[in-house]
Parts: sequence; structure tokens; C-alpha cells
Amino acid sequence: MADETTNSPAPRPEGRSDGPGGRPSGPGGRSGGPGGPGGRKFFRRKKVCKFCTEKIDAISYRDVRLLQGFVAERGKIVPRRLTGVCPEHQRRLTRAIKQARNIALLPFAAGF
Repeated sequence: MADETTNSPAPRPEGRSDGPGGRPSGPGGRSGGPGGPGGRKFFRRKKVCKFCTEKIDAISYRDVRLLQGFVAERGKIVPRRLTGVCPEHQRRLTRAIKQARNIALLPFAAGF
């Protein structure tokens, strides 16, 4: 029975591991899990609201130095999850940034 052929998959080159669906799992793949194989889990400290800790009650549109810290280089308002500001102060901050933009204290977008 030497003439029989078997339907076995072709051998793969060494070092290649195909993920689900036959796609190779490259550097963007999620094969290692959190922190990679054998790595430590990353602990992120909970961010606290700057305005609550410093007891800043009023956020003024005239305080450009303060507002610039919450605006990205391209002119976008930085989200809460990145700054750690509480929801109430984020709303006040957004309103102050928009007022400062309208009277040209802050730019709408960065120059290209």
C-alpha cells in the first residue's frame, strides 16, 4: 500500500505559529496574556481629581495656564480617563475651554 496518499497538512516551517483562522500570530497578536508570559501584572494607580484635592471650586475661562494642561497639542480636550478629573469638574473644564476658545484665548486647533 505504498501508493496510498494521506490527507495530512503540509509541514510548517519552524518558528511559525499560526493563530486562529490560519493567520500567523505576529507582534500585534495577543498570545502572551496580560504582561506577557512570566511577566508581572501592571498595577495602575487610581487617578484623583486635581480640582477636588486642591479644593478649586471655580474654573475660569480666563485661567489659560490651567486650561492648557487639559488641551492636547492638536487642540483636543483631553478625556477624563487620561487626566483623572471627576465628571463634574470635567464638565466645568470643558465649558471653560470652549469659552476661552471663542474669545481667542485658546486655539481651536494647532497650527500645521
